[in-house]
Amino acid sequence: MTMTDDKKIFGVTLWNRFLTKVRKRISEHDLMLVLSLLVGISCGLASVALKLSIEYIHHSLTSWFDGFDYNFLYLIYPGIGMFLAMLFVRYVVKDNIGHGVTKVLLAVSKNESKIKPHNMWTSLAASSVTIGFGGSVGAEAPIVYTGAAIGSNVARKMGLSYKNMTILLGCGAAGAVAGIFKAPLAGVLFTLEILLFNISMTSILPLLLSTVSATVISYLFLGDSLPFECTLSPFTMHNLPFYIVLGLCCAAFSVYFTRTTLWLEDKIKGITNPYSRWFFSASCLGLLIFLFPPLFGEGYDSLSVLLNGGEISFEGETILAFFLEKPWSIPIFYLLILLLKVFSMSFTNAGGGVGGTFGPTLFVGAIAGFVVARTINLIFINNPFSVPEQNFVLVGMAGLMAGVMQAPMTAIFLIAEISGGYELLIPLILTSTISFGATRMVEQYSIYTKRIAKKGELLTHDSDQAVLTLLKTSDLIENDFRPVKIDATLGDLVDVVASSSRNIFPVLDSKTHFQGYVSLEDIRRDMFKKEEYDTLHVYNFMKSSPEYVYVNEKMDSVMNKFEKTGAWNLPVIDEYRTYLGFVSKSKIFSAYREQLKQVSHD
Repeated sequence: MTMTDDKKIFGVTLWNRFLTKVRKRISEHDLMLVLSLLVGISCGLASVALKLSIEYIHHSLTSWFDGFDYNFLYLIYPGIGMFLAMLFVRYVVKDNIGHGVTKVLLAVSKNESKIKPHNMWTSLAASSVTIGFGGSVGAEAPIVYTGAAIGSNVARKMGLSYKNMTILLGCGAAGAVAGIFKAPLAGVLFTLEILLFNISMTSILPLLLSTVSATVISYLFLGDSLPFECTLSPFTMHNLPFYIVLGLCCAAFSVYFTRTTLWLEDKIKGITNPYSRWFFSASCLGLLIFLFPPLFGEGYDSLSVLLNGGEISFEGETILAFFLEKPWSIPIFYLLILLLKVFSMSFTNAGGGVGGTFGPTLFVGAIAGFVVARTINLIFINNPFSVPEQNFVLVGMAGLMAGVMQAPMTAIFLIAEISGGYELLIPLILTSTISFGATRMVEQYSIYTKRIAKKGELLTHDSDQAVLTLLKTSDLIENDFRPVKIDATLGDLVDVVASSSRNIFPVLDSKTHFQGYVSLEDIRRDMFKKEEYDTLHVYNFMKSSPEYVYVNEKMDSVMNKFEKTGAWNLPVIDEYRTYLGFVSKSKIFSAYREQLKQVSHD
């Protein structure tokens, strides 16, 4: 044993002693409160670090631009950032760190809420470079992944149970959202609506502590200004029909956003060579940003004009500026930006960059609100039916978020918190509800859950379905059944029966492929006839199984097979039909009860 090994063992021993002392002096409930506070502070610091890193890189690259004049550096900056991020992920991280929110959902459902330690910083580093150089993605999903990783690893280090590890993971994600947006309530709602499938009121306190502490850290380091300061007009009831129209438009754009993003990413990733994929994506992204500058980076800076009713001008910024001389050309130009944002985001993520869809969702929602409002105002020009465009920009952000993420409560209160627009609560609720409901009629799952739902790996707010998702067939296999060869004699079978404690005997061929089974009841009348021990064979008694269970089959599918066949035991095989054991109803019910205790937060 080396000196390094001795030091590791000594360190582990000291840490275990420390944990023992802590658990003697403090209850687990109080420990969770302390840890949630520490996780919140850590997530707040991580959010601050991410925002400052992006701003520093962005400022260093663009501050010296003189009036833009169609700056051709837009063609190459995003590609450089994507290339650096790709090299970092490929040769340093050596792990897939994209689509952070989806990864967190998978960690809860498939990996006992455990997230690798490197995710506490790698997503932050890669997304800083990607977005700082102009990658058209958001910083929110990477920081959620970072926060969730902080919570998960703190919980694992403290030896907490799956239940509390899941809560602390949620605290990390909530703290990350609260820190990046200065929105504590939205952080809690984000975790409840999107990440955690089942939580009780007793677990709200850790979430609140985490989000409040993260928000305080964000205010201390970034100042007390709101992320989206805007000039709003008073809400008037006669605009309600137009907010309904906005809700329906947001639903249509949400379906377009979700389906186009997933389809386009899959198509781009069909380019197997990573460098060819990067070159293609970087070239397309650079061209889009050169023509439509608001697609550069998160795009939040370009929303300031829309949120405050400023004059829209792209003179010197794009060669398409001449197109904006006509009144109707402005909503058309922004509609193109809306439609192409999905492409720029997909090119960034699929081409090697690291970022999320959260920010682009808000950006597209704002553009959608502006396009709808400007269109209404152009139709009813010099008419009392004109609408305040700033209000529609803000409400559109909530509408698209409710549709794309299928999280209406998070959308409503996030937009109210980040803008101070509580006076627009009625249109926020109306538009978000309509967008969510109309989108749900067409798309059952959000952009975060659609892929994993198809694989049967999504936890839901349905406790029964959630527990079935967590159960793994491979963990429930019973292999103490004594197998027999298909051509074995009755005498051989009796010898196996004598040494077995089970009453079912799987029948295998020479390659251990499952052929059927023999039950004790089938041979009871013949097993005492010694004169037939050599004349009768196993195949004379063998029955075929009514169904087979595959080793990686989802538990809800397994339960459907039990219900369909009425069997109590079913054989488990692999893809080559090799026998692995049996799975029984009693074992599943027992595991179900244990898992239900684990996921219960009461």
